[in-house]
Parts: sequence; structure tokens; C-alpha cells
Amino acid sequence: MTKPLPDAGGYVTLSSRIAYENPWTRVREDIIRRPNGKDGLYGVVERGQFVVILPLGKTEDGRRTVTLVNQYRYPIGKRLWELPMGMWEDWPDAAPEALAAGELQEETGLIAKTLHHAGIMYQGAGFTTQKGHVYLATGLTQGPCAREETEQDMTCHTLLLEEVEEMIRKNEITCMVTLSAFGLLRAQGLI
Repeated sequence: MTKPLPDAGGYVTLSSRIAYENPWTRVREDIIRRPNGKDGLYGVVERGQFVVILPLGKTEDGRRTVTLVNQYRYPIGKRLWELPMGMWEDWPDAAPEALAAGELQEETGLIAKTLHHAGIMYQGAGFTTQKGHVYLATGLTQGPCAREETEQDMTCHTLLLEEVEEMIRKNEITCMVTLSAFGLLRAQGLI
């Protein structure tokens, strides 16, 4: 029997089991040995990759706009303002750009001439493996939405960029993924 090797952080996985699984999420329970030699338990939520898209448009007079969605989030019992985002359970290995184009059209009806990949982010790296891709969508044309059954209460709103910034300042946008994507795009000078 070979001795398990430490990972890049010095942790050794002694055993692992799947505690729960559904089509969207798997919860893994690992018995670990920490770098200090003490044993412990680590719960890991495994989820597929997701995308978050900032649709950047323009008014007829050239002012920049951002399209947000607003939807009820059952786990917290509130409606949230968010950038369009999502994952495909039925096609978990979809290319991120295809996923971004699909989610954008599904939730907002928008079709982007250009999707710029701005970077990646990990959503809750202390407990989940989920990795997200941030996209800036430009050259937008409006088409029909094709929302999933779980998104039927979703509404779509195109606002001036400065209105979205004010919503962030007033803490009206509280979705961590939306705030992180906005910050990344702003830091890169893309919005």
C-alpha cells in the first residue's frame, strides 16, 4: 500500500466519500491530514464551471448601458440584481464562450457580436471547486429570451452604466459574482 502524498498545500487526503449528489451539485467529505500533522474533516462542494457576462451596450446618444437580471433566490429568500450568469448541467464540458453566448441569450435575449474573456474566478474557494469565467459582451442585438423553468420569475433590465455604479455604491447589488465580475472588468479598463 502506497502512502498518500501531500498536495501543493501540504494536505494529505486519507479518505474520501460522496455524501450527497444531484444533477447540479456533489458534496464530498474528505478525511485529511493537515500540514501540521493533525487530522480533520473537509467538506467540498463540487460544481461545474459557470460564466458571468456583463452585456455592455449604448444608448442612441452614445451613453453606455449594462443589462442586469433580477430574480428570486430561494436559499436566501430574496430577489437579487445580477449580471446574466449560469452553468449547463446537461453539457458540463461546454466551451466557456459557448456557455456565455448561450446564457446571455437565454436570460436576456441578447446576442453579442463580441465576447471578450476577461478572466476566471473561484466562487467560495474555501468550500467549493466551482470556477467561473468572466465575459464582456459587446455589439449587442436583441432577440427573444429562452429562460429555463427555474428562471420564469426573472426580469431583465437595461440601465445606464452610471445607474449600475450607483446601485453598487448604495449596496443594492449584493451578488458576490456580479460585484467581482464588475470589479475585474473595471480594473482592466473595459468598462
